[in-house]
Amino acid sequence: MHNASRLRLGFAAVALAAALLALLGATARHVSANAGHVTPALGANPRMHNEGAVADPTLQVGPLRSCQKRQTPDPLGACYGPDQIRAAYGFTPLLNQGITGAGRTIVIIDAYGSNTISSDLGTFNAYFGLPSSPVNVILPDGTPSATTASNAFGWKAETTLDVEWAHSIAPGATIDLVVAKSNDDADILSATKYVADHNLGDVVSQSYGEAEQCMDSSLLSQQHVLFDRLAAEHITLLASSGDQGAALPSCDGNSFIKAASTPATDPNVTAVGGTQLLASPATANANGFVANIGGTYQSENAWNEGVGSSTGGGVSSVYSRPDYQAPVVKDTHMREVPDVAYNAAVNGGVLGALTCGPSECGLPLATYFFRFGGTSAGSPQWAGLVALADQMAGARIGGLNKTLYHFAQRSSASSLLHDVTVGDNSVPFDAGVPGTPITGFSAVTGYDEATGWGSPIASVLVPALAKPGQG
Repeated sequence: MHNASRLRLGFAAVALAAALLALLGATARHVSANAGHVTPALGANPRMHNEGAVADPTLQVGPLRSCQKRQTPDPLGACYGPDQIRAAYGFTPLLNQGITGAGRTIVIIDAYGSNTISSDLGTFNAYFGLPSSPVNVILPDGTPSATTASNAFGWKAETTLDVEWAHSIAPGATIDLVVAKSNDDADILSATKYVADHNLGDVVSQSYGEAEQCMDSSLLSQQHVLFDRLAAEHITLLASSGDQGAALPSCDGNSFIKAASTPATDPNVTAVGGTQLLASPATANANGFVANIGGTYQSENAWNEGVGSSTGGGVSSVYSRPDYQAPVVKDTHMREVPDVAYNAAVNGGVLGALTCGPSECGLPLATYFFRFGGTSAGSPQWAGLVALADQMAGARIGGLNKTLYHFAQRSSASSLLHDVTVGDNSVPFDAGVPGTPITGFSAVTGYDEATGWGSPIASVLVPALAKPGQG
């Protein structure tokens, strides 16, 4: 395997670490580990925004965290809990009708996994008043052995974000966490093959990626064949579009290059880009508990919080323009990403409960709330949306792209998706990051390579996807 094949990056990855550094007032200058080294999902020595320890995990519902009461964006950092996100994107009416993903299975593929995911999910559920749910941990190639503590912790954080937020959107769905033994391309591919061989679930979330040119061409071909198999099984495929804007780390890890990310660029995959969501903050009563959950949708713009902290998107160098993009992609004859978008900003990120100690996060051993950003958050939540549609349809709806592009070109598209028309994913100049600046793509009316068709209005999009013949 080429050294470049070992650069498999998770997309709460280097970018999330960089965004959190920037949020804390540090300058983000880290690009990537060198090729040939296993790269953790949150980057080497990840720094995450700590929103405080969970005071009492036995509480049925916990008090509001301070960041939930701030209006995005805020100098101190704003955040959202499950109820706020559900309200903003229109999931609440569906959940109130019993559309919870019951009977459906969400598959999450990650490397290394988390040794505390079951207890962390339990704490998260109790604190936010969500129903309890087990997570099935599957190790198709045996127990992973991380090379460093930071490597293990980076993917542990990614796993936490993926599982807790897929469950937040589809609390009735089963979650199968398929853990690759490392983040080498061949090991990720092996985990994906296990999903295909066992027809494991209804929808697959992939919060990782790398520049297409950095993946061994033979492995890239094998991945596409696997995705064809999964699509033939009517399994929906989703992937994060990346967190470095129109750039990605070069194959030697020494600079940024203009590139699009695999697996998001595969035509079988629905690529999820990022926005900064502005929704009304929650308010607390005199005891600090929820008085009003807030979450009223106000607006969104393309996520761009600086170098290494913006929505991935661009033009594939591998895949030709698929038929479903032909009516809207005119500037090239290649596949363009993303297809859709979702909240990804760190200032306005989502809360996750994660247990860590001195050797992992440099804090006393406890369960903490961290504020997460990145397109990592969008892929599992779109997977939750698909699980709701599968339940409503009584069957797998399968690949989304043909249906989404058909919907989005109709005059009624604005009732199904929030069209994001402000912002871009250009990478500004930073003297500490070779390759910058990089001119990206602007959000415009209709489809664009920053936010795709936009974010979901789930209360109407889910029933539309569930109609016979749409999947």
